[in-house]
Amino acid sequence: MSKTLIIVTHPDITQSIVNKRWVEELKKYPERFTVHELYRTYPDGKIDVGAEQKRVEAHENLVLQFPVYWFNCPPLLKQWVDEVLTYGWAYGSMGKALAGKKTAIAVSLGTPAADYQAGGAVGYTVAEALRPFELTMNYCSADYRPMFAFHTIDSNAGYTEEALQVIEKSAADYLAWLGRLER
Repeated sequence: MSKTLIIVTHPDITQSIVNKRWVEELKKYPERFTVHELYRTYPDGKIDVGAEQKRVEAHENLVLQFPVYWFNCPPLLKQWVDEVLTYGWAYGSMGKALAGKKTAIAVSLGTPAADYQAGGAVGYTVAEALRPFELTMNYCSADYRPMFAFHTIDSNAGYTEEALQVIEKSAADYLAWLGRLER
C-alpha cells in the first residue's frame, strides 16, 4: 500500500483545461497514483459506498482534486464525503479508516490569487474558504496536509498561449507537491 488515491471530481472533465491537464499528467505515473474520476464512475450519482471505502483503505494517501465552485466542491464530491465517510468507518470510537492517513485537497480556482486575501474580491484566503475539508479530515483523525491551489484566469475569457504555458507548469508543480505528500 503505497499509492496515492486521487479522487477527481469535475462535472465535465472533457471541457476542463486545468483539471484535465492534471489528470493527463497523473496517469503517466500509475505506479504512484490511482486516478479515480467520480463523475465518470457514477454518472447516475449512485455511489457504491463499500467499493469507495475499500478503495480508500487500499491507499496510503488521499487527495481530493476539484475545481472550486462557489467556495466549495462540486456536488458529487460533497455527496461522496457525506456517504463514504461514515460513523464507525471514518470517525467515531471504532472509525479509524483515515487515522494517520495523509490527506489533502488540490483545487483549481477561476480567479486570481489576489482575490483570495483580506481586501480582495473574496476577502478570505483559499484555506479559510475551504476550511470544512480540513475540519472533516481532522475530525476523522487524518493527517491533513496543506492544499495545492492553482489560480487561473476566468475561463470564460479564453486561454492565451501564455495562460496555457502557466497551466502546463501547474501540472509539474502539482506533481512536485504530490511528491512532498508522499514522503
